[in-house]
Amino acid sequence: MRPTIAVEGLREFTRSLQRLDDSLPKMVRLAMNAAAGVVVAYGQARMPRRTGRAASTIKAKSSRTLVRVGEGSKRAPYVPWLDFGGRVGPAKSVQRPFFKDGRFLYPALKDEHAAISKALEDALADVASQAGLEIR
Repeated sequence: MRPTIAVEGLREFTRSLQRLDDSLPKMVRLAMNAAAGVVVAYGQARMPRRTGRAASTIKAKSSRTLVRVGEGSKRAPYVPWLDFGGRVGPAKSVQRPFFKDGRFLYPALKDEHAAISKALEDALADVASQAGLEIR
């Protein structure tokens, strides 16, 4: 099972914001990107560097109700191998020890869980206060 952080009542919160103003749910997406930024920064700081291309592929992708952090691109298709390991190349001749939980993204969720939760809580509270809602 992939590690996740769930926000109970996020859909209802987003729907309520949309009833107030159509532009407010976009702010929720931006708030979730801010929380995902903790994972992105963690992964980028620990990614091996030669040119920096691999680290630059770690990015947050979000919708109003979901945020994901992905890695790799057409220009850097080797990034998942850097993260998880395995065998690649001609006759699987290049080997990197396999880590089921990876080296960068999943450990970020585990190690930075409190910081991610705090960032998300603060960002959603900011969205609510900008919408004129009282936070208890």
